[in-house]
Amino acid sequence: MSESNTKEPLATARFIKEIGRGVKGARSLSRDDAQLLYSAMLDGRVSDLEMGGIMLAMRIKGESVDEIAGFIDAAEASFPPLIAPAGDYAPIVVPSYNGARQLPNLLPLMAILLARAGAPVFIHGVTSDPGRVTSAEILKELGYPISHTADEAYAQFARQAPVLMPIESLAPRLHRLLAMRRILGLRNSTHTLVKIMQPFAQPALRLTSYTHPEYLTMLTDYFSKAAPPERGEVFLMRGTEGETVANAKRAQQITWIHDGECTVLVQKQEPVDDMPPLPADRDAATTAQWIAAALRGEEPVPVSILEQVEHCLHVAKELKRKGAGEHHEAAR
Repeated sequence: MSESNTKEPLATARFIKEIGRGVKGARSLSRDDAQLLYSAMLDGRVSDLEMGGIMLAMRIKGESVDEIAGFIDAAEASFPPLIAPAGDYAPIVVPSYNGARQLPNLLPLMAILLARAGAPVFIHGVTSDPGRVTSAEILKELGYPISHTADEAYAQFARQAPVLMPIESLAPRLHRLLAMRRILGLRNSTHTLVKIMQPFAQPALRLTSYTHPEYLTMLTDYFSKAAPPERGEVFLMRGTEGETVANAKRAQQITWIHDGECTVLVQKQEPVDDMPPLPADRDAATTAQWIAAALRGEEPVPVSILEQVEHCLHVAKELKRKGAGEHHEAAR
């Protein structure tokens, strides 16, 4: 029986020896080894001591494209995929793991606008985070329930409402590794993986973001060279406090990665003197009230968010059309 098929503990010394030699001396794992190692971590076949060593080594070294590819292969195989609902649009996958620290979190506004237009919007993330205002808290104030099961998610899709599923409900094994942050005090590779994973069996449009410039290069290389093209397409942007919603103050660059190509859809906007109307405070109740007013037309939706919504709808519709065409050809 191969190492990947057994439930026996995985001896990780040979991996730690490669990745644990510091920034200059460390070597990256192959995609297959990365998948094997991360699968064992997800399965609980790695001791706490080794787990801490692996996470700290990867934090210092930084992940390579092959390592991220192997890790995400293992991550997406660790939970049952969702089935995309019928309709004119491919699912739009929106990770939400950061929330707001300074600016109001307007990701729920973007998600509701997309869902009202008919697109299936699937938000996954954390429901609370000390010191931050999460999308889940704002959506709760707006009256949207949290979905814990696939059936609950499909019911929300049918209502043309955004779905929000906590990571512990979507992928409990990944949630366990995310929670290691509370023990180690540092983020680990799982924080990157949850922001780029694709939870549907069918192609989807993923909205992804980065916060550090080195991740822009790595993620661009991964999505354009190593990600399976049949998984769908990607919008990559610098996060607004880590969230995948356009900055209301000034648009950041959005790059569409598809078929191994990178297309800039939105150019980075220079700072402007005139500030757009925004919620008076960043707390969930105030933000939700302002979003509700914007949805009623009583407050102007930021132009950058409207532009992001337009691009999402266009690409998600084309992606669904393209997928339907390929399915038709395969059936002939």
